[in-house]
Amino acid sequence: MNNEQINPANLDTATFGAGCFWCVEAQFQMLDGVVKTESGYSGGQVKNPSYKEVCNGTTGHAEVIQVTYDKSKLTYDEMLQAFWLSHDPTQLNKQGNDVGTQYRSVIFYHNDEQKKTAEEYRMNLNQEKVYDSPVVTEISPYTVFYKAEDHHQNYFNENGDQPYCAYVIQPKVEKFRKVFGKKLKKEYAH
Repeated sequence: MNNEQINPANLDTATFGAGCFWCVEAQFQMLDGVVKTESGYSGGQVKNPSYKEVCNGTTGHAEVIQVTYDKSKLTYDEMLQAFWLSHDPTQLNKQGNDVGTQYRSVIFYHNDEQKKTAEEYRMNLNQEKVYDSPVVTEISPYTVFYKAEDHHQNYFNENGDQPYCAYVIQPKVEKFRKVFGKKLKKEYAH
């Protein structure tokens, strides 16, 4: 993040689950206006879950990212556009080879406006048949966010040479760059 001053009144929060949080975090970090991303867990009934517990699929939590963003640079509509592009929202409880409710497509809304906007966006995607199958993204109220263990934060940037990063995350990042080229932070633009 650069040293420019951010007006705290312009900050807002969005919480998204779109499969593996490493992939989603790597994409959202690139957007100009994103101040902070944190990988974690939300939507379940177990307090302070570990990654291992969430991976077992018995906590009810989804792997999510919590994004703090500057509304003067990035709108919630643009956040939703990035969310739906970041994964396949027609797959129920899976993304690629990651299978289970912890990998579900989910938007945890923080207020009524986010709920309304997300529901309208999902309805339009389905009505316009943007995807070959219906969008199954869950839209639920935000309740609590549990930050994942430190080694899950900023994973792609710190572990880019790992096979999962090279074969799974990197192609998603490149696709994201092509679509959002004009909305990327300078350090991520080609």
